[in-house]
Amino acid sequence: AATLLPVSEAITQRAIELMEEITLSHGLQMGDALIAATALDHGLSVLTANVKHFGAIAGLEIEPFNL
Repeated sequence: AATLLPVSEAITQRAIELMEEITLSHGLQMGDALIAATALDHGLSVLTANVKHFGAIAGLEIEPFNL
């Protein structure tokens, strides 16, 4: 069963900070920033085929896969 994680004020602030840091250099969009911030806040890794955007985020554990 999937667990839904709420977007808190702290996660929102962290997502904004991530966008300010790496949007121009790596094309990070708000959706990806919220996913990354949520994962960081909860100590989770991100399973993604989109390593380009997530790879620049310090401290984020990525589990890449190919489509």
